[in-house]
Amino acid sequence: MARVKDTSKKNRLLKAGRRGRSVPTWVIAKTNRHVRSSPQRRSWRQRKLKLK
Repeated sequence: MARVKDTSKKNRLLKAGRRGRSVPTWVIAKTNRHVRSSPQRRSWRQRKLKLK
């Protein structure tokens, strides 16, 4: 990928990175382990982003 990215692409990549994080521990504790994993969890190796 190019070193110099346009701002819109950079923002989309940042948003996807935030979405890929795991659920915080306090949320798991508060919901009594009903919420264990994020529905939008993604690994950079398995599933690629479809960004333009």
